[in-house]
Amino acid sequence: MKAEKSRSNGAANVRLAADIGGTFTDIAVFDDKTGRLTFGKALSTPDRLVNGISNGVHKAGSQYASANLFLHGSTVAINTMLERTGAKTALVTTDGFRDVYEIGRINRPDAYNLYFQKHKPLIERALCFEVKERVRADGEVVIPLDEEGLAALGDKFEKLGIEAVAIMFINCYANSAHEKRAKEILSKRLPGVFVSASHELSQEYREFERVSTVAANAFIGPKVRRYIGEIDQHIRSDDFKGSFLIVQSTGGLYESEQAQSQCVRMLESGPAAGVIGTQALCHTLGIENAIAFDMGGTTAKAGVIYKGEALTTGAALIGGYDKALPIQIAMMDIFEVGTGGGSIAKLEDEALRVGPQSAGAQPGPACYGLGGTEPTVTDANLMLGRLGADRFLGGEMKLDTAAAERALAKIGKPLDMNATEAADGILRIAATAMSYAVKGVTTERGLDAGDFVMVAYGGAGPLHAVAVAREIGIRNVIIPGAPGVFSAFGMLFSDLRYDYVRTHLMQLADAPFDEIEAVFKELEQQGRDAIASTSVRPHQVTAKRALDMRYVGQEHPVTVELPLNVFAKQDRKAIKKHFDDDHLQRYGTSAPDERAEIVSLRVTVAGVMKKPPQEKIKKGGSAPTKAAFTGKRKASFDGKFRDTPTYRRAELLAGNKIAGPALIEEHASTTVLMPGDKMTVDAYGNLVIAVAGAK
Repeated sequence: MKAEKSRSNGAANVRLAADIGGTFTDIAVFDDKTGRLTFGKALSTPDRLVNGISNGVHKAGSQYASANLFLHGSTVAINTMLERTGAKTALVTTDGFRDVYEIGRINRPDAYNLYFQKHKPLIERALCFEVKERVRADGEVVIPLDEEGLAALGDKFEKLGIEAVAIMFINCYANSAHEKRAKEILSKRLPGVFVSASHELSQEYREFERVSTVAANAFIGPKVRRYIGEIDQHIRSDDFKGSFLIVQSTGGLYESEQAQSQCVRMLESGPAAGVIGTQALCHTLGIENAIAFDMGGTTAKAGVIYKGEALTTGAALIGGYDKALPIQIAMMDIFEVGTGGGSIAKLEDEALRVGPQSAGAQPGPACYGLGGTEPTVTDANLMLGRLGADRFLGGEMKLDTAAAERALAKIGKPLDMNATEAADGILRIAATAMSYAVKGVTTERGLDAGDFVMVAYGGAGPLHAVAVAREIGIRNVIIPGAPGVFSAFGMLFSDLRYDYVRTHLMQLADAPFDEIEAVFKELEQQGRDAIASTSVRPHQVTAKRALDMRYVGQEHPVTVELPLNVFAKQDRKAIKKHFDDDHLQRYGTSAPDERAEIVSLRVTVAGVMKKPPQEKIKKGGSAPTKAAFTGKRKASFDGKFRDTPTYRRAELLAGNKIAGPALIEEHASTTVLMPGDKMTVDAYGNLVIAVAGAK
């Protein structure tokens, strides 16, 4: 990946990508005609997020008027849900099923914890209402929809000041007619209210998961709709005349108009884009298996590239397993922990803890000099010399070492530690916490993390990548070009994408392939129609098929991706073999002699977009040039300060080698090489690190 500082001019032929994080807003700009790639990074502006985007676009040397595509990923949806700052929402469900959302699955991961508390719904029970209707699981209407009762509910919602309504009828996945009619009635009666129906988001069985999904969509809907509308208005006022696309949790793109109604699909939009960027990098380098490790200012996330493909899931638990709320939509399989560069270190019960609270962008870490006083991971890195006070963001932002030392003393003194020892402890705890994110997408999925390459990015990722890799036995780490804005860069590799799933229970042994084929073709056509209705014309449209399968008698299925020729040949044995193999990988066991059944059919339709080229850099010798060497500074490793060489990454050439300890600096990030590590610059400018001492 090669970045230039020149301005992109001319006709509207530019793609702008904006990733808003809790601390920084990252911008990537790609000119289709010239091949220029430029980047910008600015502090996020929580009071008015569009200002941070505009600041980043300006720093990237671009403008909205020059773009034909504006791609955007944001944490606004997930933060609204986790912080519970959404709309006053009501739930409408089938008569007799008011408490489905409240009861949930009654998971109890800690059986002997007397203080255990189950999930807390986003909609309180007093705002859950029933209406008479009933559809069987086969789609047959048993009780017609009570339209008069529904209209009466509309009157009640107006008096209660309801801002959003979630509709979930018990078997709507089999026949959505009642939900469609209910949405029509309520939308007409309450024109200013956000109304969401569950069948628009999920056509799978499992009523708790469906109600949780539509409740989340309604809860975050008004805020996300306003947010996207504000950005759209802002960029249009600056002469943007192109298409505004949002990154979904799958890493695919959809229209901003769709995002304003199906908001829940963008919960993991920012992190997903980074995984897509990692997948593109892996394709270029011929890497089959990789871990995408993204550490920003607020959180650290990990995703997986396995056999060349980014792993996705059909459902996710938002908020941790014990109190989680399930979301039943396709999304990237990402594990997240509350540890980032801005994570605050504090003492709890005389023990040092790091995160999940973050200093964010305002006031930020103490060393930013913006009013923050609490010790953070960034302050610790500065105290240990791993960040240069005069080189942060290429020297744009000076860091205050004295402020960092004062903040670190808050936890150091009670523990009888000096500021350096406290900083070292913070980084060790942070590395352990972040290793859980990597284990969450590898070890807990039946994969050996040691067999994977780690691709580390985000502003803080390269600072900590080697420490995390050592913690869990990863032997090789790659730092891509411009890692501080890598998620924004990854958006440039995203395609239009639509995912569909439909529950269709049948045993594999006598599954009617003509019915399966008919459902698949219907879902694929929905995807093709959706892509055709967008304002973007992709180069080609592709479709992938998968089945959710389980052994007869099991409760939960495994998603099995299958080649199209398996269906063309109606090869039941091949389908069973794929299922057995996937079950073995996921759970460590399989039962080839047991009967299997199909639960749901899945289709992914993608509109493939033109991708930026991955350019090679100039070749050099094994030793870096004099222009790359920027001197030495004191940095602490293993409790000792050493004269550590520093290098300017932009001056490194392909073939250059550097042995640790060393610090490799660039505009928005610093890569830390620990003693014993060996780094080589590859043909594309990536830093390939052989990790010493990986367990």
